Amino acid sequence: MPGASALLDKLRILTDAAKYDVACTSSGLDRKGRPGSLGSAAACGICHSFAADGRCISLLKVLMSNACAYNCSYCVNRRENDVPRATFAPRELAELTIEFYKRNYIEGLFLSSAVVKDPDFTCERMLAVLRLLRGEYRFGGYIHAKAIPGADPRLIQAIGALADRMSVNIELPSQKSLSLLAPEKKKEAILAPMAQIRAGIAESQHEIARYAHAPRFAPAGQSTQLIIGATPETDRQILLLSSALYKKYALKRVFYSAYMPVVAGPNLPALSQRPPLLREHRLYQADWLLRYYGFAAEELLDEAHPNFHPLLDPKCSWAINHMEQFPVEVNRAPLETLLRVPGVGVKSARRIVAARRAGALNFDALKKLGVVLKRAQYFLLCAGRPFPGARLQEEALIRALCSRAQVQRIEHPVEQLSLFDPTQEDIALCLSGQI
Repeated sequence: MPGASALLDKLRILTDAAKYDVACTSSGLDRKGRPGSLGSAAACGICHSFAADGRCISLLKVLMSNACAYNCSYCVNRRENDVPRATFAPRELAELTIEFYKRNYIEGLFLSSAVVKDPDFTCERMLAVLRLLRGEYRFGGYIHAKAIPGADPRLIQAIGALADRMSVNIELPSQKSLSLLAPEKKKEAILAPMAQIRAGIAESQHEIARYAHAPRFAPAGQSTQLIIGATPETDRQILLLSSALYKKYALKRVFYSAYMPVVAGPNLPALSQRPPLLREHRLYQADWLLRYYGFAAEELLDEAHPNFHPLLDPKCSWAINHMEQFPVEVNRAPLETLLRVPGVGVKSARRIVAARRAGALNFDALKKLGVVLKRAQYFLLCAGRPFPGARLQEEALIRALCSRAQVQRIEHPVEQLSLFDPTQEDIALCLSGQI
């Protein structure tokens, strides 16, 4: 075993190398501690999530190794990049995880890796870490493990039997982009383990329904990550891909990662460019609409408008383009219609449906139910009456709905700038669909 200083150097290198992987989030799993074991998995979340009692729950996010055999142009760990390299031995990483847990630094592990030698060798080493944690150390905490595309299906199966969540990163939205920036990766090799994980989860759920103590396979599901802004795909192409992934592979989450220009390359954005954080934010908002609000990807964007509005969130943008469906009578509209009203969330829509059984609702009641009237006032009627002073002209709506402070926080998280105010030119471009 290396000394403490060498281990800390490895930890510094490999935790820093893992920061570009965003596909880790709440576990969605509730597993209580057992006698003789160490740790538990909480449904409230992992990776700087907050529990109902205010606890911040975190995990050790680390690579097994950053010594990659691949040469993906966009990746800081690519083979030809001159960066410090390090590789954990399985026992080193397992012991670090346990020691961090005992000191209450973490409550789980997010384990990924560069491709060392080949996918099988990499998966074998990751599997060795999981076997040590679950077997020898009897660790019952949350573990999220990355599946390496191209690895033997038996290794994927073994990792899924020990991990709580698995993920396979698609990285780039099309085969053309993969061929350009990551020629050693193939679409088929990425999708194959996703299909295997989906099948393993479905089989496990079927077995648990029959036998309560049947072995569980990736009980918190699977996720993936897409890099945004490194290649020329539109928001529509990305969202259509995400929608297909949710349907075909039963994913828990698709994560969007704004491309960080940290490496130079002829096919990559210039190093001086800022990461497209606002675009990433809009995709997350649209992804939420797909998963919880009943929208289809084809509704949110079309070929004439392939990218999201920079000044309006996707729901407001959709509503402005479908004003024939508004205003909505809040005392009669079905839940599915209420969910499409800007400013009405899932919880507030359900509260409206429940509350109006006791009597007609007015705008004061809606505010108490959690409706964001700053946006919703332009799209709702209460007992046939509009909100006082609310106007439905498109130009006025765009001025009212532009999320000025939000745009600043995303594009300039540190700088204190004057509030953005859309000009007549901005509004004209919005109305013409040019932005």
